[in-house]
Amino acid sequence: MRSFGSDNNSGASSEVLAALAAANVDHAIGYGDDPWTARTRELFAEEFGPGAEAFLVLNGTGANVLALSLAAGPATCVLCGEGAHIDVDETGAPEAAGIKVLPLESRRGKVLPEALREALGAIGTVHSAQPSCLSISQPTELGAVYAKAEIEELARIAHEAGILVHMDGARIANAAVALGLPFRAFTVDAGVDLLSFGGTKNGILFGEALLVFRPELAKRAPYLRKARLQLASKMRFIAAQYEAYLRGGLWRRNAEAANAAAARLAGLARGIPGVELVGEVETNALFARLDPAAAERLRAEYFFYDWEGGLVRWMTSFDTTEADIQGFAAALARALARGPAEARA
Repeated sequence: MRSFGSDNNSGASSEVLAALAAANVDHAIGYGDDPWTARTRELFAEEFGPGAEAFLVLNGTGANVLALSLAAGPATCVLCGEGAHIDVDETGAPEAAGIKVLPLESRRGKVLPEALREALGAIGTVHSAQPSCLSISQPTELGAVYAKAEIEELARIAHEAGILVHMDGARIANAAVALGLPFRAFTVDAGVDLLSFGGTKNGILFGEALLVFRPELAKRAPYLRKARLQLASKMRFIAAQYEAYLRGGLWRRNAEAANAAAARLAGLARGIPGVELVGEVETNALFARLDPAAAERLRAEYFFYDWEGGLVRWMTSFDTTEADIQGFAAALARALARGPAEARA
């Protein structure tokens, strides 16, 4: 099976698997008191600055809920973009943790500054949940990448109002490659306070990280991580993967490959009659509009998701090959070339 449904469907990088095998030799102290976790925390500090504290967790939803738990409390709310993962794809996990989530008007998933300002007007109103954090996805769930200046503007508005900024970076490596910037430039240096750092969509087998850039929040994080069910007993197996991922630029090579594959597929798809690509292809996500019957015929050969607004989503991965791209494009052309009579047959 070769899938264009999600980068979650790909396997793990050979370097990551080798690191796991090496970490499996002998015993090590649990709950993060091991050499792999110490080295990985140092690598994160090299990427994000000496004040960055990294907390390894089990999954992306766990990273998000832990981050928002640090940023929100009773009678508060978290603001986010329309279609944000924390709002529509986490089965109410933030709400289950007592965190109210309010989506704001967005463009391709990017929060509009004027919508943020309007929402902040609730501050001081006793009948409204008080905004305590803005959460943005980088890239967004619609594949758009915030420019550094856009993040800086939203962070300035948020901080002037006294609220924190969280970034859901499930595909942060793809965004970094698209921007041509180091992680730090468009996160902590742009005003982000909390970062959910994802790797499982880019060659990691399991586990994510929460980066905390404020010392007062970092002091509480170890206890909340345990309370939010995200403290791994054999943490070295998460840490070993991220050590291999961060050291030597594996994250960058994988993201470059995924983004380049998406650009290549987009180029072929644009040349097929009946395909309408929607929005710029900035990372490894493509959104298209095509005849529903053709989509079903294509789905007989390849798995992919329907998306809201009558779109379909195709995603490439770090291990997507040229043969994969050519095969998918050929199947797409066949699906769209079949006439109504042949389709009924």
